[in-house]
Amino acid sequence: MRALLVEDDATIAEFVGRGLREAGFVVDHATDGEAGLTAAVAQSYDVAIVDVMLPRRDGLSLIETLRQRGVMTPVLILSARREIDDRVRGLQAGGDDYLTKPFAFAELLARVQALVRRATRTPEPTTLTVDGLVLDLLSRRVTRGGQLLDLRPREFALLEYLLRNAGRVVSKTMILSHVWAYNFDPQTNIVDVLVSRLRDKVDRPFEQKLLHTVRGVGYVLRA
Repeated sequence: MRALLVEDDATIAEFVGRGLREAGFVVDHATDGEAGLTAAVAQSYDVAIVDVMLPRRDGLSLIETLRQRGVMTPVLILSARREIDDRVRGLQAGGDDYLTKPFAFAELLARVQALVRRATRTPEPTTLTVDGLVLDLLSRRVTRGGQLLDLRPREFALLEYLLRNAGRVVSKTMILSHVWAYNFDPQTNIVDVLVSRLRDKVDRPFEQKLLHTVRGVGYVLRA
């Protein structure tokens, strides 16, 4: 899948671009609205992520021009503006979804994947599961062996990320960038704390352990 990222903030662009590439996307990056418009017209993309405040041409103008030219690439709008009127203007301009800053990459990726599925009419999975551990994306319920697990929002986000990458080792940096906002302090030990809390709920009451530490690398969820 190919994604176009139109973002002039280098920190956000690096954060989002790295995460999308780790999720399997080929990412093209434009640093201003005119460059983004040129790329979106010249190349077919599965999805575009467009900031509102851009040099040379703002994001809403870019999207409006794309729609006028018949380019129907799904667009996720990024903006620091949280007011409802701003969201409405973004959607009226032709955007398909709207995400306010700061954001966790897990939410951005989920929204991007939903836009791609909608555009390709691919059925959206409603549950993620590994060996009796079931996360229901619609009800936000987690069970293991039929037993309900009470997870806090961050624990749920971490488990969702691990389940989406089941069998794959993910580093602390990857977890930090996917579960927390892009401007979170990378020197914190909060990943270790969160993994420990999740392990207490997902593994400790059960004989078979699913959440494993790969020393010096990160964590993996597998049977």
